[in-house]
Amino acid sequence: MKIVMAIIKPFKLDEVRDALSSIGVSGLTVTEVKGYGRQKGHTEVYRGTEYAVSFLPKLKIEVAVPSESVPRVIEAIQTSAKTGQIGDGKIFVYTLDTAVRVRTGEVDVEAL
Repeated sequence: MKIVMAIIKPFKLDEVRDALSSIGVSGLTVTEVKGYGRQKGHTEVYRGTEYAVSFLPKLKIEVAVPSESVPRVIEAIQTSAKTGQIGDGKIFVYTLDTAVRVRTGEVDVEAL
């Protein structure tokens, strides 16, 4: 089992969720986060004063999937989250040792 974590632009959430649903992903976790990468933030003007916005709002999506589903999940996220502009985000994959469904006690892949 793996966790696929993606950092995406907030306005792409519905497209990513629809893409994941279309390949059979039944659940995901979304967290509002802030960060910066190569784009290094930007400047804005508020009441006539210019200031730097170093950390940009992003969404972190986490999906627990069977290992064999990882390539399809990555492709679905990458295709649906891409705008072609800097700051589109990143996808990370890491190993999930155990999963337990609290309600039923199902373990590992059955719990997903």
